[in-house]
Amino acid sequence: MTLTPKIRTLAEHEWDIYKDLRLAALAESPDAFGSTFAKEVQRSNAEWANRLASGVNSSWDFPIVAEIDGQPIGLAWGRIEESNPAVANLYQVWVHPNYRRLGAGHLLLEAVTTWAIGNHVHFLELGVTCGDTPAMRLYTRAGFEPVGQPHPIRPGAELLSQQMQLKLKRGAA
Repeated sequence: MTLTPKIRTLAEHEWDIYKDLRLAALAESPDAFGSTFAKEVQRSNAEWANRLASGVNSSWDFPIVAEIDGQPIGLAWGRIEESNPAVANLYQVWVHPNYRRLGAGHLLLEAVTTWAIGNHVHFLELGVTCGDTPAMRLYTRAGFEPVGQPHPIRPGAELLSQQMQLKLKRGAA
């Protein structure tokens, strides 16, 4: 077994892989995401299938999976809002704890960055939980910089999230 992560886009019929990874992420790292396991686990299989299908079939979305020897170990989702095509957002980045420190997070980030550049985006933005965390270190090393003031990760939460931005095009203001 090689422990070299590979990144690929999710296919429409792989909604169950997406669902399993997303729920595992929310259960394992509840302080890393704006949504919660309790909220997402209530989705029906049809909702998961529709969510992935709409992403896969949209040129504005980029749902990807990290795998080792064909086993899904992580995910990320890039999205460009039609109302602001100069900015791409990075969501749902997570790698299973048993496979961390093998470069999967970096490869997921690199894949979304490459996709965003290919779509002529000026900035890649994300939100990350405040603190000295592996996620914060990954994004800082990649060149992301804080934008604005930290804010609650979700309504009513004490935990704070920091918006960060990576400039992808020279001359972008």
